[in-house]
Amino acid sequence: MNRSIYTKLAISNLKNNRKTYIPYVLTAILTVMMYYMMANLAANSPMNQEALQIILSLSVHVIEIFALIFLFYTNSFLIKRRKREIGVYHILGMGKPQLAKMLVIETIVTGGISILGGIFFGTALAKLMYALLKRMIHYDDKLAFRMSWEIAGNTVLFFTLIFALTLIYNLLQIRLANPIELLHAGSQGEREPKTKWFLTVAGIIFLGIGYYIAITTKEPLKALQLFFVAVVCVIIGTYALFTAGSIAFLKLLRKNKNFYYKTKHFISVSGMLYRMKQNAVGLSNICVLSTMVLVIISSTVSLYIGKEDVLRTRYPQEVYITNSVSDDAENQKLHDMAEKICRDNQVEITDEKSWHMAELVKIKNGEEYTSAMIKDYSSSDVVFFDVIGLADYNQLTGERLELGNKEAILFTNGENYGKDTIRIDEETWMVKKELDTAPFGKKSDSNTENVYYMIVSDEKEFMEDYLEKYQLEAEDKPIKWRESFNLRGSEEQKLKAVKELKTQAESEFEHTGVQGRYLEKETFFGLYGGVFFIGMYLGSLFLMATVLIIYYKQISEGFDDRERYQIMQKVGMSKREVKSSIRSQILMVFFLPLVMAIIHIAVAFPVITKLLAIFYLKNTKLFFGCTAGTVGIFAVFYVIVFVITAKEYYKIVE
Repeated sequence: MNRSIYTKLAISNLKNNRKTYIPYVLTAILTVMMYYMMANLAANSPMNQEALQIILSLSVHVIEIFALIFLFYTNSFLIKRRKREIGVYHILGMGKPQLAKMLVIETIVTGGISILGGIFFGTALAKLMYALLKRMIHYDDKLAFRMSWEIAGNTVLFFTLIFALTLIYNLLQIRLANPIELLHAGSQGEREPKTKWFLTVAGIIFLGIGYYIAITTKEPLKALQLFFVAVVCVIIGTYALFTAGSIAFLKLLRKNKNFYYKTKHFISVSGMLYRMKQNAVGLSNICVLSTMVLVIISSTVSLYIGKEDVLRTRYPQEVYITNSVSDDAENQKLHDMAEKICRDNQVEITDEKSWHMAELVKIKNGEEYTSAMIKDYSSSDVVFFDVIGLADYNQLTGERLELGNKEAILFTNGENYGKDTIRIDEETWMVKKELDTAPFGKKSDSNTENVYYMIVSDEKEFMEDYLEKYQLEAEDKPIKWRESFNLRGSEEQKLKAVKELKTQAESEFEHTGVQGRYLEKETFFGLYGGVFFIGMYLGSLFLMATVLIIYYKQISEGFDDRERYQIMQKVGMSKREVKSSIRSQILMVFFLPLVMAIIHIAVAFPVITKLLAIFYLKNTKLFFGCTAGTVGIFAVFYVIVFVITAKEYYKIVE
């Protein structure tokens, strides 16, 4: 046989197996395209959006890992379906070297079409994706989007390596198997699997640990630390329960005579029991991917929709001026400057507040707050004290409170302190009153920092008597002055005024900073718009993987079950009974991952709300609505995919 014969044979094989190869090639094209586009987006990301650049770069690596695992996994379905065909070629006289040549040509054809097709469509759609990204982050630039030949070359090399590895795997499968094994691959019966109680119990334990972390974690920063531990535990538990727990469950169903001894249940339960070994991994993958899709899309959609709420939470008032070295004359100049700039820009200052404060960072050590090294403690032990003078507090609130020596009024941004005294570095203060509301802070059950606002008779005296003694850094300036206000006017004039104020104030005064909603809006929209874009991008990628796994699972199951159901019809079962049995089995098998995924995200809901709080999204109702909507849409999509793929299954079986 010459080379042209092998080429014709390889192409003929691809045509004959088009039901399995066309979805594989299309998926590979999409994977290459999405990798290529993301790599170019990362290279062309706006230079003023550092956070966005980091997110895009990380996403490229996520797609790399996904592509390697996913293409290997789908290839295993293909080679499994081809084993009998390859066995026939072997029996007819084709040696393993000739079979290897044929597989090499097939891989070159499929890999070449996938890589070139992916780069072609990626090039065509990249500018559209860039325009969409710019729209989401509210970014307007004059720079043209440029495709990189270097990125194209790296894409070709990376995916060539993946296809080369899949080829090596396929060749090893052929080399290690004898012709008879290849010929009968897929038709060999499965032995009844043993009940692996240890693995079942281990799965329950791991799943329980993951669920426990998700439900009990209260602090956002601790949630961030433990989230990935919980994810790993849930993934391990899911695979263990699908692998071993499902067998134990099916055997329990078999013991239930009232359930088991019905035609459709008898056939479906016994069929799944004997084939659960090969079913388990696929079902676990569907469950894990479905959960990832639900978490990623619901979280990113919530952040994008709630970005205005996030901005208002981060900055309750529109403008904040902070002078880290409080000087009355300098503070007055800053105030006058703000009024003049706003007046010149036809903007009116409203809801003005100003106060002096001293800042301390302490460690909660039992019942005492000390100046120990922060690096030796967890974030939950760190407490920020903002010490405010009574005169400023009375001016802000209109109250006429009085305080004696070593007396304080306390306000916390989280749970109430709830004690009559507070001890700070060997000094004991009487808590005369604890506030539920304060003009300089807000309460929340999902804070990333513990802040105690401590009102004393005189913050300057407090510094002299106390802070100077315990200050960790001698060069620190302890007293700050802060002014905050809202603005009335057009959005354009507000932004212009605030930008001018920031530029002028920070250039004329060394220790002054200006922050606020309008200044941070661009950064916030860039970050949350970018997160939303990446979330939808990766969500689509994982959704594509879920669909393909379901499709291959149905096709593979169809070929494996065809002969079995033909035998059942020959021994007396009607077509109606066969269809009923098939429907019972595939409904039980394929909807189990969806149900499990919904349970996973329901349990994960509390910990995800804590993670979103780190991004200042504290609107739980919004996240619940987005999660419920995502689950509903995904469930409908899942059912549609299932119905379409099930039709292919019925065609093969019948």
